[in-house]
Amino acid sequence: MPSAADRATVDCLAQQWAKRYVQNLKSGAEPQSQQSSSVLSLAGRQQTADKLMQVLRTVSVQAWSLVENLLAKEVQRHSIEPRLIDPWQISSDYYQVYSKTLELYTRSGTMQPLSQIVNLPNAENILTDLIPPPRLATQIGSRLSSMRKKYTQQDPRVIGFVSMQFHYTSKMLLEQLSKPEQVLMSAYFKVIDDYLYMPLYRAYDAAALHQPDSIALSAVHQLLPACSSTAQAICQRVLRVYPNHRCYSGALADPAVQVSTVRDVEMFQVYLWVAALEGSVSVLQNELFPLCVMLYPTLKVNWELVRLMLHMLDQHIRDRLTPAQAETILPYSDVLRHMFSPEVFGELEKSQASESDDLWENMLAAWQNLN
Repeated sequence: MPSAADRATVDCLAQQWAKRYVQNLKSGAEPQSQQSSSVLSLAGRQQTADKLMQVLRTVSVQAWSLVENLLAKEVQRHSIEPRLIDPWQISSDYYQVYSKTLELYTRSGTMQPLSQIVNLPNAENILTDLIPPPRLATQIGSRLSSMRKKYTQQDPRVIGFVSMQFHYTSKMLLEQLSKPEQVLMSAYFKVIDDYLYMPLYRAYDAAALHQPDSIALSAVHQLLPACSSTAQAICQRVLRVYPNHRCYSGALADPAVQVSTVRDVEMFQVYLWVAALEGSVSVLQNELFPLCVMLYPTLKVNWELVRLMLHMLDQHIRDRLTPAQAETILPYSDVLRHMFSPEVFGELEKSQASESDDLWENMLAAWQNLN
């Protein structure tokens, strides 16, 4: 059992992360219309939830078909055991997650200005009993973390299939909704995305093992509140360097692609925190790197973009932390930059040409030879 001090550390990090859902939820639409007020009402939220539950199974089948078409070849090429990717188990898990999410969405909380729940223009003029998205993070985060642990236990790459299934399911569900409904539901679905894509609870657990005066812990506390703003700034800088780049989902400048890109930069930051808090490259070497090697070529993400992002992230760490704090993070940032270096990715081209079954193992060997 964790001590009270350990629990306080975990709760503090979790609360800092949860606040982002309020700070970052934005929309170009003004939430003053009669339609918006109707959507915010308990009856309106119940109608939204009913609508999504009715199409959930159909949408999930479509999402799985998309994921399967994208990644079927990767299962064979990366020698992933097919039995580890169980669509029936994944279906059962996603149904429970979305059911819980929509159930919370339809609950009544304390009446308060919408501006205290979401960061929207003129939201202070509207009262609502909507339960804030951060409550979902605290109520469902541990369940999502357990699910993530289950799917990464035998082969960390399996979480790539699971998280993409949830990502595309959420995207297709949002397409069923009006603009005001999308604005509200997207914050709840963002919680699901985050806790599946990112090892957040692994970071919390590692933080709980540190003393309150830990320099590594203080570094994470310093970086976490700026995680999203850092990711957004880096993505804008990358876009200026590569304005014409296109990936699988569209142009880098497309709003939907920008959302995914920001999430990925956030993900890299969380993985760095885990490595620093654990004092080990294990999570980078055994989880993040294999996932990227499997997913990014399929999604047509250019490795040069990844290298540029890592360089900018390194600069941000140096600018935001004291030298002592930075020293706890930068060695792992250096590891990532070496892992994604052109020297290592020359091995990717050789492996693709020879259709090697040990693709990412060969690349890891190439990285280790550089060190």
